[in-house]
Amino acid sequence: MPLAMNKEVFITCAVTGSGSTQDRSPHVPRSPQEIADSAIDAARAGAAIVHCHVRDPETGAPSRKLEYYREVTDRIRDADVDVVLNLTAGMGGDITFGPTSAPMPVNAAGTDMISAEERVAHVAECLPEICTLDCGTMNFAEADYVMTNTPGMLRAMGQMMTDLGVKPEIEAFDTGHLWFAKELVKEGVLEDPALVQLCMGVPWGAPDDLNTFMVMVNNVPEHWTFSAFSLGRNQMAYAAAATLAGGNVRVGLEDNLWLDKGVLATNAQLVERAVGVVEGMGATVIGPEEVRRKLDLTKRAPV
Repeated sequence: MPLAMNKEVFITCAVTGSGSTQDRSPHVPRSPQEIADSAIDAARAGAAIVHCHVRDPETGAPSRKLEYYREVTDRIRDADVDVVLNLTAGMGGDITFGPTSAPMPVNAAGTDMISAEERVAHVAECLPEICTLDCGTMNFAEADYVMTNTPGMLRAMGQMMTDLGVKPEIEAFDTGHLWFAKELVKEGVLEDPALVQLCMGVPWGAPDDLNTFMVMVNNVPEHWTFSAFSLGRNQMAYAAAATLAGGNVRVGLEDNLWLDKGVLATNAQLVERAVGVVEGMGATVIGPEEVRRKLDLTKRAPV
């Protein structure tokens, strides 16, 4: 796609994630109320979209409980600040194998494999404007854990999202994921134009060097909308890189715990820092209503 700086940028805040960060910072929210409050603070700081997972309130472990998602979304919708809701649909596709000498049976404690219907159940329950679709399978950071998203599973989940009127945000961790996303659009499973999140620096997907980033950007169709992020110390560098390459920005505690060296961040502080980066480049940070118009989103409240 032709490269031109984006002059109207939206910021997504990835509020808590499902990684093992819950004991590394007191600012990582665990309970539905904490997650909602942190999302609301991020919206007040300038985030147009909040991307939410849920966790067990006691342990901080990742959860898929419908009641947690419903409480989070109800609290955010009842707040006095507007924001676009984006819920993960990435849970339920995890396989952890046994040792290399005996990989089968799989490690039950680290494996969470469920049906397409179950993976989208909370989306149907809460009807957010956006939900994520991890558009591929990959080795994912820890040990022998595999993030599993087969073509059949993605076709089924993508069609359910489209039928619900919820816009999928394609999570692309490597170029092959973008290849398959284009196939889903070609098949009519996903609507055109699509929304993409370029996920950089996640082991063992696309590394976050600029050469690889530009390969990812150049594989996004020109009329699609993309956002991008990287992890840890490179989070704010990618706020600048994404804006310069014509995209939008994601920050938040799912991807980075630090504001400065030795200073743990809140979600609101990370959003405020990203606003400063974007505006310092001469671009404008747009709000939720402008994002809805741009992406053709419908704000709904479930019964």
